Amino acid sequence: MKFLIITHTSHIVKNQSYYAYEPYVREMNLWMRNVSKIHIVAPIKTEPIPTIFSSYESKVNRFTKVPSISFISFFEALKAIFSIPLLFLRVSSAMQKTDHIHLRCPGIIGLIGCFAQIFFPKKSKTVKYAGNWDPQSKQPLSYKIQKWIVSNTFLTKNCKVLVYGEWKEQSDNIRPFFTASYTTSQINTSLTKEISSPFHFLFVGSLVPGKRPLYAIKLVEKLLKNGIFCSLSIYGDGGLYSELKNYIETNNLSQSITLHGNQSRNVIIEAYKVGHFLILPSKSEGWPKVVAEAMFWGCIPLATKISCVPWMLGKGKRGHILTLSLDEDKQKVVTLLNERTQLETMSKEAQTWSHEYTLDSFEAAIKKLL
Repeated sequence: MKFLIITHTSHIVKNQSYYAYEPYVREMNLWMRNVSKIHIVAPIKTEPIPTIFSSYESKVNRFTKVPSISFISFFEALKAIFSIPLLFLRVSSAMQKTDHIHLRCPGIIGLIGCFAQIFFPKKSKTVKYAGNWDPQSKQPLSYKIQKWIVSNTFLTKNCKVLVYGEWKEQSDNIRPFFTASYTTSQINTSLTKEISSPFHFLFVGSLVPGKRPLYAIKLVEKLLKNGIFCSLSIYGDGGLYSELKNYIETNNLSQSITLHGNQSRNVIIEAYKVGHFLILPSKSEGWPKVVAEAMFWGCIPLATKISCVPWMLGKGKRGHILTLSLDEDKQKVVTLLNERTQLETMSKEAQTWSHEYTLDSFEAAIKKLL
C-alpha cells in the first residue's frame, strides 16, 4: 500500500533520515509498519535536532516539502496567502499518486488537505483529528471548518475520522480513538504509590501561554504558603522559560520549584514514577498525552476541564478538575492531601485505566483501520 501522510509537523533532515517531534514519530511508526511505501508532505526546517525529536523507523520513500504557514503577523499572513495555491497543488498531486490518504488535523496544512481530499472520493482515507473535538468548545474558525468538512459524509467519502473522546450526535464516519506512549510490557502492576509529605508535583509540556505553566507555579506557591511541604519539577521548554525563571527567583521559590528544560523520555518516566501529582492547567488539548502518561505510573492528574479530560479522569475518580481559581484549587488540593487513602485509590484507578491504552492495543486498532 502506498501511504500518504499530510501534516503540519515540521521535520529536520539529517543523513537522509527525517526527524520530527518524538511523540508524533512514535505514533506514525505504528502506521508505517503496516504499509509498503511512504510519502510525507510536510514543512522542513533547518536547525540542530532537539532532544525531543526522533527519526522514523521505516524508510520514507518520498518527501514533499511545503511551506510552513502561519497568520501570526501581517507579513506571515501575506506570505501564507501566496503560498496556499502552491501548497494545494502539491497536496493534490500527492493524493493522486497514493492508495491511502492519512490527514493530520487541525492546522492550516490540514485545512488545505481537507479541501483537496474532496476531489478524491474513491481514495481510502483516515483523518487523525488531534485537537479538541468537543462540539461546545470555542475554537478558531479554521478548526471549525476542518471539523465540518471531515464530518460531512457528502464532502468526505471513504474516510474514518479519528477523534478523542465519545460525543453525542456524530456522523457515521466519526470514530472515538486514543493514542498511547507505552507498551504492555512496561506495565508494573506492583507499583503502589505512597502519597505522603513531601508531595511531589510535576508539570510536563511546552512553556507557552496555552499550557499555563505559570498557573502551576502559582498553585504550588499557594500550597507552600499554606504550610504544605511540597515541590514542583517543570519539564519542557518554550518562550516563557525566562519569565518563569524570573518569577521563581523573584519570589524565592528556587528551593522548591525547578526548571529542568527538555529532557529525554526516560528521564520523564523516572519523574512520573516518583511524582505524586501532574498539573496541567492547559487552555486546549486533544488527547493530553502527559495526562495518560502520568496516570500510567500512578501520578494523579490535576487538569482543566477540556476536551476528553473529564472522561479520562472518570469524573473525579482518577484525578481532579482544576477550576483555575487559585484559592479554590488550592483549598481542594489541601483537602485531597489530607485524604491519603482516597489518594492512593485514585493513583491505582489512574494506573488501571491508563494500562488499557498501550502501544500494543493502539497498533492493533491501526491495523483494523488499514
